[in-house]
Amino acid sequence: MASEDEALRRLAVELQVLEGTAEALQSRINLVNAALTELMVASATLEGLEKEGKGAPLFVPIGGGSYVKASLESVDTVIVGIGAGVAVERTIKEARENLENRVAELEKTRDTLRQQLIQVVERIRDSRSKFQELSAGMSERERTKPVRKT
Repeated sequence: MASEDEALRRLAVELQVLEGTAEALQSRINLVNAALTELMVASATLEGLEKEGKGAPLFVPIGGGSYVKASLESVDTVIVGIGAGVAVERTIKEARENLENRVAELEKTRDTLRQQLIQVVERIRDSRSKFQELSAGMSERERTKPVRKT
């Protein structure tokens, strides 16, 4: 009886830990998806810039849903962020290749995170099933216990 109570408590703690892990993995997947979306928008923008000529009108976002009118000075090079607040000048082709590589890396990361999430969800299901079985067994034994007269 005491061992069943202990097993039930262990399963409850395990479920809490697994659910926290699942939430953390889902949060990381959401961050990776947001980064992928941003990179794909950047790639599409570079693709569009390749088709434009010098002097093409642009709206440059300045934040808060606000834009400033500008004109394209050059379609030869762009400034690309490479991390840690550092940016370098690259040709559009090099910039697109860089973005494609980053997208591929993030997609691999997302796939790994999804696999981990699937494994955690399976463990949650198994643990919940065990918890319910153990709980039901304990409840059944409590109901069938003989009643003592005092």
